[in-house]
Amino acid sequence: MKLATLKDGSRDGALLVVSRDLRTAHVADRIAPRMQAALDNWDYYAPQLQDLYEALNAGNAPRPFNLDPVQLAAPLPRAYQWADGSAYVNHVELVRRARGAEMPKSFWTDPLMYQGGSDGFLGPCDDIVAAEESWGIDFEGEVAVITGEVPMQVKPEHARDDILLVMLANDVSLRNLIPNELGKGFGFFQGKPASGFSPVAVTTDELGAAWDGGRLHLPLTVHLNGELFGKPNAGVDMTFDFGQLIAHAARTRTLGAGSIVGSGTVSNVDRSAGSACIAEKRMLETIADGKPATPFMKFGDRVRIEMFAENGDSIFGAIDQAVAPLRKPRRTATAPEPAEGDSPG
Repeated sequence: MKLATLKDGSRDGALLVVSRDLRTAHVADRIAPRMQAALDNWDYYAPQLQDLYEALNAGNAPRPFNLDPVQLAAPLPRAYQWADGSAYVNHVELVRRARGAEMPKSFWTDPLMYQGGSDGFLGPCDDIVAAEESWGIDFEGEVAVITGEVPMQVKPEHARDDILLVMLANDVSLRNLIPNELGKGFGFFQGKPASGFSPVAVTTDELGAAWDGGRLHLPLTVHLNGELFGKPNAGVDMTFDFGQLIAHAARTRTLGAGSIVGSGTVSNVDRSAGSACIAEKRMLETIADGKPATPFMKFGDRVRIEMFAENGDSIFGAIDQAVAPLRKPRRTATAPEPAEGDSPG
């Protein structure tokens, strides 16, 4: 089934069941009011949501409406945990090679992961807001999963069973802020603003043979300003699958229901597939020509990230975001403080 969150003026939105073709939706408030509530009691709510999903696809749902992605928040508008891995190690190796740094051998056996801000995500059509273009605004096309309860020290093969939903992510990066943060021996923080997610999150059965239990074997299509930027296959060259990433995150802690784990930027060794982030393309240009040629995003630029099934249908809908400048709120005029000795009365 396919689930989404409708913007309704509240912080967490309203849970929606969405049709397989992404055209219609139904508010699921009579089953579970919010996505997090459904995840907290998945075994109880999932069968009821599945029944509504089947009714919606059959045209038998009582209150369907036409779906507009602009109406949607991220499937989880905020989460208890957002941990982003770097499962495509060839991408990491490329970035390090371009700056002349040797990659430790341990990177091939021990996943990289950072804990990102999860108190507020971007909806699929929300602007990427930045105060300055000079920050080096970049997109990162990824696959992400939402887990149920995950015990500490879980084995990768068991962690795969804890995956409840799959979605796409745009892990926005401010590339020019990151080096100083990493140079301090801490980070990321300022270099990783709010991430965006696809209109819907789907159960793994919706993915058919493309889902092998830990990897999604389909191309991730990325367009920048209407032009194809890359189409790397998410199942190819993924060194660590989602079971391994989840197990890594749960080595010293439990993960609560509703934890989000990202794959990191999808990347293929075969460079003819293009890239899923600007930084990777710039690194390839640096290796080939000694300097990068592709600029980072500017105000008004637009990125579109989508994945299609073998029959051509969009699975998750599109992340379709423009970069916009921060609009600082106006300060209201206030009465001046009374001078010393003046009486306010």
